[in-house]
Amino acid sequence: MNSASSIIRTYDLWKQYETEGHDGMALRGVDLDIEKGQIVALFGKSGSGKTTLLNLLAGLDEPTRGRIEIEGEDLATLGEKGRTLLRRHKLGFVFQFFNLLPTLTAQENVLLSLELAGRPDERLARESLGLVGLTGKEHRFPHELSGGEQQRVAIARALATGNPILLADEPTGELDFTTGVQILGLLQQQAEAGRTVVVVTHNREISRIADRVVELSSGRIVRDGPPRGGRAAVTDLHW
Repeated sequence: MNSASSIIRTYDLWKQYETEGHDGMALRGVDLDIEKGQIVALFGKSGSGKTTLLNLLAGLDEPTRGRIEIEGEDLATLGEKGRTLLRRHKLGFVFQFFNLLPTLTAQENVLLSLELAGRPDERLARESLGLVGLTGKEHRFPHELSGGEQQRVAIARALATGNPILLADEPTGELDFTTGVQILGLLQQQAEAGRTVVVVTHNREISRIADRVVELSSGRIVRDGPPRGGRAAVTDLHW
């Protein structure tokens, strides 16, 4: 569609990994155009290429072929330093396996992301933890938190910066249903406030909160459109 409101674009994106015994092709010619303020779900089974695509969009990996643009900037021309600055100032990333620093408290982990973006603010760090239900646990270290609580710290860290693009890899994977619904509601609120949200999920029910579902299989987009049956409110989800 290539509209003027696009914030993320990929052109003929391929990614191959060196593996023994097969071609290791994780992505095969992916063209994607995401508009500002959309929630887009990258949906597919394990090995479909969805996490690979998310990592490429974040500049954490480089494509074998093709091009990625974030707000009109070609990631290939930025260099490693430029991609690091882009992540600090334009992206929030929720990793599937948290990536919290074990020697920092929950609040310090969130505050670090703000400091790296040049906007240190202890109050905002506390408020972000409150949004994900962790009021009173700001000074606990990661090993003192459950897996679900660590995931919520990772989400708070991404929310705190207010960067225009939020990338989330299975953000409810470690959460119980009630907390998962709370987090999905927060993601919807972020999109309503103008942020662009891209969520990786293998759960079709979760993909129902998206404006668009981009379904991948064997590294290719096999479907791109509204959720099957239409978009759902978070209160209507069940899994």
